[in-house]
Amino acid sequence: MDRFDLLHKLAVENDNKLILLIMDGLGDFPMETGGLTALEAADTPNLDRMATEGSTGFNIPVRRGIAPGSGPAHLGLFGYDPLQFDVGRGVLSALGIDFDLQPRDLAARGNFATVDKDGIITDRRAGRIPTELGAKLARKLQEGTSLPGYEIFVLPEKEYRFVFILRGEGLSEALSETDPLQTGKLPLPVLPLDDSSEAKHSAELVNDWVKQARALLKDERPANSVNLRGFAMDPALRQFPEIYKLRAAAIAQYPMYRGVSKLVGMDVQPSGKSIADEFSVLESIWEQYDFFFLHVKPTDSRGEDGNFEAKVKIIEEVDAQLPRLLALQPSVVVITGDHSTPAAMRSHSWHPVPLLFWGQFAMPDDVKSFGERAVSHGYLGHLHSTDIMPLLMAHAGRLERFGA
Repeated sequence: MDRFDLLHKLAVENDNKLILLIMDGLGDFPMETGGLTALEAADTPNLDRMATEGSTGFNIPVRRGIAPGSGPAHLGLFGYDPLQFDVGRGVLSALGIDFDLQPRDLAARGNFATVDKDGIITDRRAGRIPTELGAKLARKLQEGTSLPGYEIFVLPEKEYRFVFILRGEGLSEALSETDPLQTGKLPLPVLPLDDSSEAKHSAELVNDWVKQARALLKDERPANSVNLRGFAMDPALRQFPEIYKLRAAAIAQYPMYRGVSKLVGMDVQPSGKSIADEFSVLESIWEQYDFFFLHVKPTDSRGEDGNFEAKVKIIEEVDAQLPRLLALQPSVVVITGDHSTPAAMRSHSWHPVPLLFWGQFAMPDDVKSFGERAVSHGYLGHLHSTDIMPLLMAHAGRLERFGA
């Protein structure tokens, strides 16, 4: 019996409702020696009250010391071990924009980027161009590129991100990425990651397309180049509602997180444009579902921008909405992040993520505020992210006893 078989066997249905609130990139690190993290610096009376009443600790997204991508980090939160279920970003992005992905389609997440006259990357995100410009450039690539015998889809995702999908016979996801993940470097060629003829042929096709795309964009500013990441095909995962016997809803604005929710079988909701809009959606669908995944993106974006003060304000904005969530009288609430994105580092990091369980059976500890140093003394200690869903189920009385 594997982990999912066990959870399915023990899962029971009742009227208790569960909320998983994720502030993307929540974890942080002080900007200077002796300073506070963004979470510690934020004015969060509601989070602090919930921490006082509940249990706290940290979650480890993948393994200690590993800085995760958002896709594997979210799969871990949903109970899918990222090392076992390694799903490329391309599939998540494609599903996130409601693309009808076919079983053998090859998908990748694209970034519009800025390069100098020598082709060296000066901005991996092209200044976070607006979504409207990203859509215009995606259309230009859709109409101006071709690969004989294959169908190409180039679709806007959000801001500087787009989705590249290749449809045809003999494709492989065993491909390296073009993004060196640093500025000041040349883009990388796509290489086959195994010796199969499919991988070699796929690498040739994608390199051809990237060459065409960069030629089309060379006179654009600031988005005069592209990079591709996360080549993947649909892995046909076992579905979240079936495993846990939950009617599950996802509320997320950003396409990638909508995609990972859809991949595991959640019903993805319209989310509006603001954090307050997301809480309004939660209120509007409260009677229809048992489990609610509520995702807040800007904490991560502000961390990646190195904007400490802006990250603080996003955390405070979420805190101000929490009375609306608690007024719904959920049985158990978990608040954490998928990973840490310290503003001091401007990137995802390996630091553990603050974790809060709140509800009737959440064991109170001596922690009185929700911040990195405070929760290091919490009852929960350091949990692997895949332990969060079973604990959520247990706190809500939705798991039977194992054995006689």
